Amino acid sequence: MEYEFLRNTITDTVFARFSMDHEAMGFWLSEELADNTVLFNEICQQIERLQSGQGNEWRLVGKALSLELDIEQARVFANDIEDNDDQELDESMSFYDGESEAFCGLEDFYEVILSWRRFIDEK
Repeated sequence: MEYEFLRNTITDTVFARFSMDHEAMGFWLSEELADNTVLFNEICQQIERLQSGQGNEWRLVGKALSLELDIEQARVFANDIEDNDDQELDESMSFYDGESEAFCGLEDFYEVILSWRRFIDEK
């Protein structure tokens, strides 16, 4: 999973860009987490709780994208993705959901959001 964080110095907006199949992570960081320190702290606490064996999973429903954490991985997905699961496609067609859903290991996700926070704090 490759990513980069970008800042528009004119508008002072930030954006996270992720490699193919992980684009949803970038959208989630940019749109749902952004610079929300309270939410960042809550997510870090939940990750640490899961890593220490206190609980099995945690879910945060966002405006457009949601986050699910369990003891092994993080999942970011569009809130309407379950609706797409019901769609049947012709065998020659496939549904690309890289912009709607992404997975990564919990430790990798923790490193990503810590890096994001450091980037945001560089103002």
